[in-house]
Amino acid sequence: MTRPDDPATNPAAAPERPAEIPPRAPARRAPGATARRGPADPVRTLLHDHRDLCERAVDPLEIAAGLEAHGLTDRTAARYRHRDVFALAEELYARMPPRTHDSPIGGPPPGPGPGPGPDTEARAAWTLLALLPGAACLATAGVLRVTEGLLGDGVRALVTVAGALLACLALRACLGRGPLRAPEGAGRAGMYACWLLSYTVYGEELLAQVMTGGPDGPWDGDAAPLLGLAAAIAPAAWCAHLFTVRAHRKLSGSRALEEFGAGVRPLLLTAVCLFLGGLLPLLYLADLGLGGGGVPVAAVALGVLFFVARLLAAHGLPEPGTVALAGACAVEAGAPALVLAARLPGLEPLAQPVDLLVSTGGTGAVSALACGGAALGLLLHAALALSRASAHTRA
Repeated sequence: MTRPDDPATNPAAAPERPAEIPPRAPARRAPGATARRGPADPVRTLLHDHRDLCERAVDPLEIAAGLEAHGLTDRTAARYRHRDVFALAEELYARMPPRTHDSPIGGPPPGPGPGPGPDTEARAAWTLLALLPGAACLATAGVLRVTEGLLGDGVRALVTVAGALLACLALRACLGRGPLRAPEGAGRAGMYACWLLSYTVYGEELLAQVMTGGPDGPWDGDAAPLLGLAAAIAPAAWCAHLFTVRAHRKLSGSRALEEFGAGVRPLLLTAVCLFLGGLLPLLYLADLGLGGGGVPVAAVALGVLFFVARLLAAHGLPEPGTVALAGACAVEAGAPALVLAARLPGLEPLAQPVDLLVSTGGTGAVSALACGGAALGLLLHAALALSRASAHTRA
């Protein structure tokens, strides 16, 4: 006997089964869509790769400059979902732990010169130091002029050596602080600079004697360019200071690397023009005071070469200036060497380029070509190197 509520005999009494859910079909991807790969937060990966940079940075600008130095541009910043490197740097800086005042990370690191807004005492200090080399050269020239005919040649030579030593010590002190201070020092550039200055004083007379069969005795030097270049250190320091301050302000107000680079290049050209505006009168006055024959083009080119080379070194880029100075030295040393080598049998054609250059522009044309070409090439390089944000951070 079966029970009325038995499911086997009474289907109505059986419990209801849930409706079977058909399996979900796999979602179809749009024809142009691609699978999302990579980490969900790409900024975290970037922060991990550049954690040391972000920990040492004192502001987002330093992070932006460091990222640029590692090859990151505004275009590649889009991979990290930011419009430019500056916005990416701000997020990286915000993700770091708060800086404490007693932490070495939060302290102001040393820079290549006075920062944007140095106090009056600091400006007065490096301005005074920048005046010392010119003052030492002027005092030496004055003593030699007053004692002309009263002192023997030996004593005058000692006065000259003492004046040169004082000028070198003053120059060393000047380049040790202020806007012309290079973090890595002078290095090999100092040796090349000494050669170029010596050639400026004695080079033309030496080349003239070599081309006429000499050298056959002591040659007279022209101290006017040396005096003008030494006095021009003061305007060079101020022009470098103005460039550094304006470039830092431009960096603070820029929102893209291309915008910053486009704004710095006119600043560099302005600084060079301002320096020329101070160099030319000083060379003219020095030549007028020492009874020279006019402002030499070679001295003007050498002044620009020195200024641009030191400006690059002050921003942590000493090698390009060293190479440019070495190239100018090679040309100046090569001219008399070619003339001397042409005296050997069969090597007469070696002197033809020097003869052509001297016959066209005089003996000063060699130095003008060497320093002018080096200065122009270095200025073009500086227009690219100093337009990078990484050249204006405090390392």
